[in-house]
Amino acid sequence: MYRQWWLIIHGRNPMVSPRMRLIIDNDFSGDPDDLFQLVHHVLSPSVEIRGIIGSHLSPDDPFDPSDVQAENAVRVAEETLGLMGMSDRFPVWLGSNLALSSPVSAIDSEAARNIVAEAMREDTDLPLYLALGAGLTELASAYLLEPGIAERLTAIWIGGNEHPELASPPPGASPIEYNLNIDLLAAQIVFNDSSIPLWQVPRDRYRQCLVSRAELEARVRPMGAVGEHLAGAVDRVGHRAEAWGRPLGETYALGDSPLVLLTALQSAFEPDSSSSRHITKPTPWLDSDGSYREMAATRPLRVYTDLDTRLMFEDLFLKLKLFAES
Repeated sequence: MYRQWWLIIHGRNPMVSPRMRLIIDNDFSGDPDDLFQLVHHVLSPSVEIRGIIGSHLSPDDPFDPSDVQAENAVRVAEETLGLMGMSDRFPVWLGSNLALSSPVSAIDSEAARNIVAEAMREDTDLPLYLALGAGLTELASAYLLEPGIAERLTAIWIGGNEHPELASPPPGASPIEYNLNIDLLAAQIVFNDSSIPLWQVPRDRYRQCLVSRAELEARVRPMGAVGEHLAGAVDRVGHRAEAWGRPLGETYALGDSPLVLLTALQSAFEPDSSSSRHITKPTPWLDSDGSYREMAATRPLRVYTDLDTRLMFEDLFLKLKLFAES
């Protein structure tokens, strides 16, 4: 049984083959929720991962206050793949260490160039998704390098403030949501200037993605080296939070995991993220304070209003188990 599942996980069973191409873009030297997303995606055979981007955080971010955050993100991603015996399976591309400084000038990074190259391919009919768990520097730069990518991919982004008609900010929330604040200018390019199809999981929804410490102890940590790696990363955040006098309590938000739910775990028939709910609205104008200005007759924006956390986390836990037992 486990051998059969191992073949399925690696996509060698014809019953589970890729239905889409995927580029993953995340700040892997930051919050470890991105590591859970990375591991989950590479264990999902219905996506053909074309590349993994290590991208930057905000300057002086407590998770990584260095000036080489993208380089550190590449290193962390490669270490995680190495623990899984997949060091040579997926290319890991370096993003920019800096946010954009001009609305018309791209940062010509390895990652941005590879987004363009993958989007402009003519030799495949598989749709291309960008799974974005951090800022939008690389997507915005790729668009500035080649605006034609807008017609050739779908971007799924974990980030952005609450839409006022749908949800309120949490108590004590930052005025500008964390991922949006990484590169606000890049987000403005994507929202205001581009025609890129965008699926957004804003702050109110990714905060829904809670796992308990009991789940981490029982269903993640025992699952071999990669399970210990993931649980240990959360432990380190917990120790740091305790030292700051801000204990985490019994839950942790794996806020990047919807990137897997909305791609690999789409429905079998009429493929879509049918187990989660969303609304479609005209894309609002994104202002410099992170707020939205409602617009009419703009391209449609998909905003998620409820996420199927049961499917998302059960699939993660069981794939970790099957991988550990293979």
